[in-house]
Amino acid sequence: MPSPQVYRKETMKPVVPAHNTPRSQAECCPTKGTDDPLEPSAADIQLARLAKALGHPIRVQIIRLLLQHGICVCGEICRQLPLAQSTVSQHLKVLREAGLIEGKPTGPSVCYQANEGGLSQLKDLIGNL
Repeated sequence: MPSPQVYRKETMKPVVPAHNTPRSQAECCPTKGTDDPLEPSAADIQLARLAKALGHPIRVQIIRLLLQHGICVCGEICRQLPLAQSTVSQHLKVLREAGLIEGKPTGPSVCYQANEGGLSQLKDLIGNL
């Protein structure tokens, strides 16, 4: 008589749950004519960059403030938010580098405004998900 382990291996069939049924890659992940389905498109990279810039609630709040009030100096934004000026400046820098806001120097300060082109691009990219 075979040992219990050998008998079990010979008589038991592996049970594969229906939701884990193996499929070919073509069935599971069809590609849209790309050579490498793991290579992100330029639109995917841009959307990820913009989403990362909006990845902090304070940055979303800053965008809302700029859209509601138009051009704002950093000091005005600081008065609206419970943050230090240096922290607000860092958030403004991230948003500016992503192209979601613009900063125009006016004397010793910088006036910020929402970049309609960058926000429009963000809306388009999200709409094409």
